[in-house]
Amino acid sequence: MREIVLDTETTGFDPKTGDRLIEVGCIEIMDLLPTGRTYHTLVNPERLIPPDAIRVHGITDDKVKDAPKFAEIVQELSDFIGDAPVIAHNAQFDRNFIDFEYARIAHPLIPADRWIDTLQLAQKKFPGMPNSLDALCKRFKVSLADRTFHGALIDARLLAEVYLELRGGKERRLDLSSAKVTAAAGPVIATAYGARPHPLAPRSTEAERAAHAAFLLATLKDHTLWEGYGLELEKAPAA
Repeated sequence: MREIVLDTETTGFDPKTGDRLIEVGCIEIMDLLPTGRTYHTLVNPERLIPPDAIRVHGITDDKVKDAPKFAEIVQELSDFIGDAPVIAHNAQFDRNFIDFEYARIAHPLIPADRWIDTLQLAQKKFPGMPNSLDALCKRFKVSLADRTFHGALIDARLLAEVYLELRGGKERRLDLSSAKVTAAAGPVIATAYGARPHPLAPRSTEAERAAHAAFLLATLKDHTLWEGYGLELEKAPAA
C-alpha cells in the first residue's frame, strides 16, 4: 500500500490569522517502508517570518525570498501525493495549512478521510504519556542526531520510522507469514544419515560394558528395544 508521510514548517500556528506555509517535505512509503522517493521545497510565504518561528525551524526571510510561491509548486506536490493516504503528526495542524493554501488558489482539497494522524495513533497506544514526535523517537530509539532544527523533510523521515513502529514495529520487515512459509507447508522428509566413515572408539571399558549388559538382563523384561540399537544381550540359562 502506498502512503505519503508529510510535514510542514510555517510562519506560525494559524493560517486564519495570516500565517503561511514556508516548507513542505514528503516521504513515499510502500507497505510501511520508505521507497527512497521524496518531495521537498521551501515556499515563499509572501510575508515576514517571526523570530519565534525562526528559532524553531531556522528558516529565515533570506532563505525563502527566492523560493517559489505555493501556487508554483502546488501541482508538483499534488502529483507526488496522488491519491495516497497522508500521514502527519498532529495532522490537523498540517492539514489546516495545506487546505488553506489549496483553497487560496482554488485547488481541490485532500479529502479528510485520507489524513492519518500519528498523534492520535500514539495516544491510543500510549495513553497518558508524552507523544510528541521527539518523545516517540526517544521511545522507539529513533536517532535524532542529524536534527538541529525542525525541518519538514527530516521530520517526515523521522515520522516515517515512528509510523512503522506504531503500525507494528520493525518485525514487519521479517514477516514470516503467507508466501514465505508456503514451502514449509509440504510433507517433511526425514534425512537418512549414512555410517560414520571413521567410527569413534568406545569410551567405556570391556568390564563396564559387561556390567551394563548384566544390569539390563537382570532388570528389563523386553530386550528387543536395546537389541534394535545394536546391543546384543545373551539371556542367562534357565536355572
